[in-house]
Amino acid sequence: MRAAPAFFVRRRRGSVLLIVLVTLVFATSALLLFIEKAGTDLLVDIREADASRLRLEAYSALETTLAVLEDFRVVGDGLHGPAEGWGDPLGFSGYEPAEGRTVEVTVEDESAKLPLPAVKAEVLIALLKYWQVPQTDAERIADSLLGWIKKGHTATTIGAPTAEDYENQALPFAPPGRSLRSFAELAAVEGVRPAFFDEVTGLPNELYQRFTDTFSLYDFDAPNLNGNRLEPLLAQESIDAQQQSRVGEFLTGAGSYQTQGPGFFKSARSVGAVAGGQLAKLGYGFKVKALRITVTVRQGVSSFRLMAVVAPEGGAKVVAASAAADASGSASQAGGSSNKTAAPAKATPASAAEKEAEKAADLKYPFTFLEIRENDSAVPPPAPLSEPTA
Repeated sequence: MRAAPAFFVRRRRGSVLLIVLVTLVFATSALLLFIEKAGTDLLVDIREADASRLRLEAYSALETTLAVLEDFRVVGDGLHGPAEGWGDPLGFSGYEPAEGRTVEVTVEDESAKLPLPAVKAEVLIALLKYWQVPQTDAERIADSLLGWIKKGHTATTIGAPTAEDYENQALPFAPPGRSLRSFAELAAVEGVRPAFFDEVTGLPNELYQRFTDTFSLYDFDAPNLNGNRLEPLLAQESIDAQQQSRVGEFLTGAGSYQTQGPGFFKSARSVGAVAGGQLAKLGYGFKVKALRITVTVRQGVSSFRLMAVVAPEGGAKVVAASAAADASGSASQAGGSSNKTAAPAKATPASAAEKEAEKAADLKYPFTFLEIRENDSAVPPPAPLSEPTA
């Protein structure tokens, strides 16, 4: 048999080498992609594990904060302001995080804002005018917002939307007739959306930011003057700029109160003594009704952020989802009445879960959680109990 020429042998060997090289390239690419994906998956798992560990630290710091606040509330007959000494709850308690971790806690008086569920038209108009909104536009915006949050409200200004305006839209709906559950609802309110959102980008504008900084979504009887948010009083001309300055200096320990340090008010008479002059009825209170507590735990490059809004006994409440839910909640808080139908008795013994729920209802926890967010994601609320906890 005749041997193949050397040229063909070399060509065959070159083809084999080319196939091997191509195979190696594909295998290397696949291996690199696998390593990259495995590294990403491992990084996600590590971050989730870190978040789980830091989460326990965050809730421990939150419980410590609430314990300190409760001590001050009991001793001081309520919480008035951070000048009482609870502005740094972890420092006061001597809290020490786990090794390698840092914990920061900020406490903001949510009840220093105006409660939106109880807002009046004249207050809204005064504030909008103070924010340089023309009189006619301020009245229309206030009328539009009240038409959304007040059941049965009748529009009185030209251009304010009616129920028919919402029904005639491409996707018809009706105003809820209750206060906002989220500031994002403002984008759905006719007459308010053009004033609070940019027409081109749709993003919130400066007026939206001032509104959300001034109003609280929670319901309480009166804002806390010790929170030092006095712009609404200036807008309504209940105080002047000099009185605002004196009150602010007293609350922050500035100016003539530097040697005294931060203070807080317990009565309208003490406010008059600091501000000077005969003050009209302010409509403000002097106790905290809700606190926004933010806990941030860090360890290396990992972090966990916990935000909770809590209310002391008799403090703020969330807005009911509907008028029916509001009436149902009021009836349950009142303990029922003679015309309320009793729930049928259970035919089977209480389960372990039901017994645990009954124990939880008897805890007499000193604060009510109005909102909880972990890393800016809302935490689903627990199942409602038969009786509200304090």
